Amino acid sequence: MSESVIMHVRCRPDVEPETYREVLALLEDVSPLVQPIPPAAAVVQVGGTLRAHRADPGALAQRTRVRALLQGVDIHIGVASSWATAATASARTGPSGVLWLPDERAEQQFLGPLDISVLYGVGAATAETVRRYGLHTIGALAAQPEDVVCRLVGRKGRVLRDRARGVDRRTVTPSRLPQAATVSHAFERDMLDPVLLRAALLDLVVTLAERLRAREQIARGLTLTVRLADGARVEKTRRLAAPSAHTDDLRTVLWQIWDAMAYQRARIRRLVLTAEDLASSESGPGTQLSLDPAREARRRVEPVLDAINARYGRALVRPAGAYRKAG
Repeated sequence: MSESVIMHVRCRPDVEPETYREVLALLEDVSPLVQPIPPAAAVVQVGGTLRAHRADPGALAQRTRVRALLQGVDIHIGVASSWATAATASARTGPSGVLWLPDERAEQQFLGPLDISVLYGVGAATAETVRRYGLHTIGALAAQPEDVVCRLVGRKGRVLRDRARGVDRRTVTPSRLPQAATVSHAFERDMLDPVLLRAALLDLVVTLAERLRAREQIARGLTLTVRLADGARVEKTRRLAAPSAHTDDLRTVLWQIWDAMAYQRARIRRLVLTAEDLASSESGPGTQLSLDPAREARRRVEPVLDAINARYGRALVRPAGAYRKAG
């Protein structure tokens, strides 16, 4: 069994629901063991995926935060062996946005001096109770015998003492398959160039299709959200002719949406593409034979391209039109 390494991820408290979904989708690329904590947090068990990412937990957390920043989302990440300690760390990352506690000693040195009120699960009333007995820090609580702590705060004393010592027996429980999957692109400057806009859209739809196939899901609808320079938001949704996770099918619907929006000189700041009304694909995508030989060939090569991108990097193999520098 792999060692427990938990990332606790915090978004800003005022994060919008669609942005929160984007963060969850990003985390599912890091590990399949993601448990959302709505409306603005999540925990991720990455102990079993470190070898695949070829990174230690701190580097993986930094990489995850950079990916989120590139999507225009600021997240803070705490990394530790337990849920409670990681959650405490994610609230105290400092300017770097990431705090990794690599071993038990580091966890104890971090937790020990902190005020008892910041221990995960301690409310104001419990904090006041233990302070009356001279226990003002997490380290002071951790040093007490279990029966003493239980006499002070009742049945939850054992759990609180364990958390003060860096122990949390809760496990990360992945949520059911999400009903939507979202990808986005934030431009460095307001974008007018139609070629660069289409390049960004093409990259988004390829990424979204890959993500659906990796999850063995199919989409019944596609939504494009465009954020303009003046803060306005325009959103359009279209249903697919048949549920699909094939790049060609999603791309066709995306261009229909984009052409219907008919932007000429609008300054665009951000693009968000969402696959809606998802379902499990029991037999995998691509089971329906196409009468178009070229299209059928593209569909058959998708598993090969997915495998290459999964092994060497998700942006390694892309349509030529997506390689233009988009913002």
